Amino acid sequence: MVKEKYDGPILEIDKLSISFFTRLREIPAVMDFSASVMPGEALGLVGESGCGKSTVALGVMQDLGKNGRIVGGSIKFKGRDLGEMSDDELRDIRGSEIAMIYQEPMASLNPAMRIGKQLMEVPMIHAGMSEKDAYQRALQVVTDVKLPDPERILKAYPHQLSGGQQQRIVIAMALMSEPSLLILDEPTTALDVTVEAAVVELVKDLGKKYGTSMLFISHNLGLVLETCDRICVMYSGEAVERGSIEDVFDEMQHPYTQALFRSIPLPGADKNARPLIAIPGNFPLPHERPPGCNFGPRCDYFEAGRCDQGVIPMSVIGGEDRHHTRCVKYQEIDWNAPLQLAETKTKGEVGDVVLKMDKLKKYYKVAASAMFGGGDTKVVKANEELSFEARESETLAIVGESGCGKSTFAKVLMGLETATEGQILLDNQNIGDVPIEKRSTKNVADVQMVFQNPFDTLNPSMTVGRQIVRALEIFRIGKNEKDRWQRMLELLDLVKLPREFATRMPRQLSGGQKQRVGIARAFAGDARIVVADEPVSALDVSVQAAVTDLLMEIQRQHKTTLLFISHDLSIVRYLSDRVMVMYLGHVVELGSTDQVFSPPYHPYTEALLSAVPIADTRVKKKHIVLEGDIPSAMNPPPGCPFQTRCRWKSQVPGNLCEKEVPPQRTMAEGHQIKCHLSDAQFNEMEPVIEITVAAE
Repeated sequence: MVKEKYDGPILEIDKLSISFFTRLREIPAVMDFSASVMPGEALGLVGESGCGKSTVALGVMQDLGKNGRIVGGSIKFKGRDLGEMSDDELRDIRGSEIAMIYQEPMASLNPAMRIGKQLMEVPMIHAGMSEKDAYQRALQVVTDVKLPDPERILKAYPHQLSGGQQQRIVIAMALMSEPSLLILDEPTTALDVTVEAAVVELVKDLGKKYGTSMLFISHNLGLVLETCDRICVMYSGEAVERGSIEDVFDEMQHPYTQALFRSIPLPGADKNARPLIAIPGNFPLPHERPPGCNFGPRCDYFEAGRCDQGVIPMSVIGGEDRHHTRCVKYQEIDWNAPLQLAETKTKGEVGDVVLKMDKLKKYYKVAASAMFGGGDTKVVKANEELSFEARESETLAIVGESGCGKSTFAKVLMGLETATEGQILLDNQNIGDVPIEKRSTKNVADVQMVFQNPFDTLNPSMTVGRQIVRALEIFRIGKNEKDRWQRMLELLDLVKLPREFATRMPRQLSGGQKQRVGIARAFAGDARIVVADEPVSALDVSVQAAVTDLLMEIQRQHKTTLLFISHDLSIVRYLSDRVMVMYLGHVVELGSTDQVFSPPYHPYTEALLSAVPIADTRVKKKHIVLEGDIPSAMNPPPGCPFQTRCRWKSQVPGNLCEKEVPPQRTMAEGHQIKCHLSDAQFNEMEPVIEITVAAE
């Protein structure tokens, strides 16, 4: 199947407007949106959730459902208007010429069909390929997406693969017919940073190999910097700025782009000296957009009488390649003015040890069955000898990929599980083997948790105020209902939510507002230790900045000890005082943030740092891509848990890494690394992240 070469724009979107129609009203989702993608080019579409990114992608796929309609403008693919094609013509183009990769890989895979069969369907249906040729093609593509043992993978069912492997299969499926345009809708959100780095690397290489043009939808500016040639920033249904990566990142010309960058923890941000600046106010709902500029009410440069009048058009920025902005004042704003710093904060004094873990182990017994290979019961070693201390007013970050034991340890601390061995000392009292139902009310109130997904932790049929009052009742706080209601209103003040939210239902709140309610509830009993399990990973970047700032503010006031579980090392670097790196149940590195982020590193920490996308064109990173997945905790490798993926292993003599678990080494005061490398090898390590500053 040979496709003719096409020289014009592969995708040309011109003044596109898309609306959804409900019984009450027309809701404009996208207005006056224009963008083009040239052959072999990758365009990044960024913005916060609800800004219309995915709606644009569904418009390109002509898949807007019953309620959605294109109400203005056009979408042309290789010069042909998609809106004028018949269903049959669209069916031919979808899958063969335009392919889409979704955020959740299992949504694209049939759980009852083997992987090979699902892949072979694509060329057999779209290109009339024979079964034998289709199998060879599937084998080739699975090899291209760097999956181990391709023949075994083709025989497997989707549930037998890890999340990263499933996402690679979905990418393989999209590439089966060598499409001219690949649309990626947040393809790595659900993946670990190391897997994300490998998938992004893969997408870039395959783009070059197949000459595919890409529309990459993401809210992660660092990822877009690493994968795309051009970028288009969206806000509330409109494109507000577009241009090459260099133009937009280094010469931004729209206040929203500037505000977005100020709310991301780039290198150099510091929670005390240079705190992040959250965007004030909230994202407007589609039927409540302000007149004039949609960003006006939240903009630092807003001018009444100009910014709130009429339709704001896209303006061409002179002298730069296809760089446009939707701002009437862009020529008057001093874009190079030094940033007005947010109010600097004093660092909270770190106090006495509140929590001490001593050789904590958590093993699970799994009943053997046909599914697990028969035989006796197997043991899953979720946590292996965790030892550390956490002090009053300190933020200790716990980082690692999924499956490393972070959440298991949090469950044992909370009393949802009990320790197999070792101790958890809270004020010198061992609570490791005390389940939550046997803990005192004070112990339960002292250790609280903020969960990753605010949507799952609130009762949908209870008002916000009632949910917080309920927590106060459980912690026996307040003499009567009136006392508790007053305390609840003070907690809403603490998390910077208006008091009238007390009577609202969770469905009336945005994601960031729900997360604040979760934080208010965690602090209802004056918690001394708060375990925050990925508390901002489900939130937009501007909301992330506000929520992390809020956690810090409460910590300063209440001297809380914060255990911050995360895989986002940019936020960890910004927030934490100390960092603990976990891999397959082991603590492989522990030290202050400065110690962990500069060499010498544990080889795993080095790979983690290299995998983090940073939205800064001045940053140079060492390139380390981890091969393979994390081994199973049920069947861990002998010796060092990381040896199956370690790039330094060959430099340790005598296969020591495969034979012995490394000892805990003290590199400097408070800095521990679990590794067999010699002092000389550690001294040779170079920094992973370097910032290059251009000569003035």
